Amino acid sequence: MLARTGHKKSSLMLIFIAALTAVLCVMTAVPAVAQDAPYYSPEQLDRMVSRIALYPDPLLAQVLAAATYPDQVPEAARWADQHHYMTGPELADAINYDELPWDPSVQALLPFPSVLDMMASDMRWTGDLGNAFLGNQQEVMYAVQRMRQRARDYGYLRSNPQVVVAGGPYITIVPARSDYIIVPYYDPVVVYERPRPGFFVGAAIGYRFGVTLGVAYRPWGWGYRCNRIAWRERVVYVNNSPWHRTWVNRTVYVHPYTVRRVVVVDRDHDRDHDRDRDWREREHHELHERSERERVAANWGHPRVEEHREERHEVRHEERHDDHGRSAEHHDNGRHGDHDDHGRGHGDHDDHGHGER
Repeated sequence: MLARTGHKKSSLMLIFIAALTAVLCVMTAVPAVAQDAPYYSPEQLDRMVSRIALYPDPLLAQVLAAATYPDQVPEAARWADQHHYMTGPELADAINYDELPWDPSVQALLPFPSVLDMMASDMRWTGDLGNAFLGNQQEVMYAVQRMRQRARDYGYLRSNPQVVVAGGPYITIVPARSDYIIVPYYDPVVVYERPRPGFFVGAAIGYRFGVTLGVAYRPWGWGYRCNRIAWRERVVYVNNSPWHRTWVNRTVYVHPYTVRRVVVVDRDHDRDHDRDRDWREREHHELHERSERERVAANWGHPRVEEHREERHEVRHEERHDDHGRSAEHHDNGRHGDHDDHGRGHGDHDDHGHGER
C-alpha cells in the first residue's frame, strides 16, 4: 500500500514538473520575441533622425517607411541615379514599365535620387533607422520633435515661401504647395546648436531643390494629405493609411497601395538575380548615371544639372559644324572644278580658234 501511494505521488510530481516546464517555456518565449527588436537610447535616436528631422512631413513619412526595407535601397538608388534626367509623367511611366521589384514605399523615393543616394551611401544608418522605426515608432517620433524644437529655438527652422512651419505642442513642416516637395539641405552639426555671434541663421538650411509630384505619382502614395504624420497620436500615414509595419509583423505586412506590385515568391539568390535581370531587360530608355559634378550639385541643393544633355548638345553642335565645313569644302571644290572646266573650255576654244586659223 505504501509503495503504491509513493509511486502515485511520484507520477503526480512528474506531471506537475512537466506542466510547470511548459508554462515557463511559454512565458519566456514571448519576451524572447520582443527582445529581438534592437534598443536605441534617446540620444542615439536624436543623432539618427538629425539628418532627416527637418524634411517636410510627407517626405519624412516616405523615408521612414522606405527605411524598413534597407536591402532594397541600394538597387533603387542605382535605378534613380541612372534615370535622374527624367521627371514628371515620363519618370512615372518608366517606373511602371520596368515593373520594379521593390516595395512601393521605396519606389516612392525614385523621384529623389539624392535622398536614395544618401540612404544607400550609409547603409548602417539606414538599417538602424528602419529597425528603430519598426521597433518603436513613437520613440522615433519623439526624437524628430526634439530635433525640430532645437532647430526652431535657435532660429534656423521657420516658415518661408517653400515650407510652412507650424508651432504648438508639435512642430509640423508641410510644403507650401502640396504637389511640390522640397528637399532641405543642412548640416546637422550646425542647425541643432546655438549659432555663434554674427552667424546668419537664414542661410543654414537650403530650400533650392524640389520635385513636382502630380497625379501620375498618386499610385505611390503622393497627393494632398496622403503622406502625413499625426504628431499628437504619433502615427505615420502613407498613402492615407496608418503605417502599421512593426518589428513583429515585418515579414508579412503589406501596406495598401494602388500601384501594381511585383510579388517575390522565392528569395533564393539565383531567383533574385533572374528577377533583377528580367526588369533590367525591359529597359526601353537611355541610362545616364550622374557625374560627380551632378551629385555635388544635388547634395548642396543646387538646380538640376544635366551634363549628358550638355554633352549631347555639344556633340550635335560639333557635328553640325563639321557638316557645314564638309559642305563648304564640297561647295568650294565644286566651284574650283567648274572653274577648271571652264578654263579648259576656254583652252578648247582657243585651240579651235587656232585650228581655224
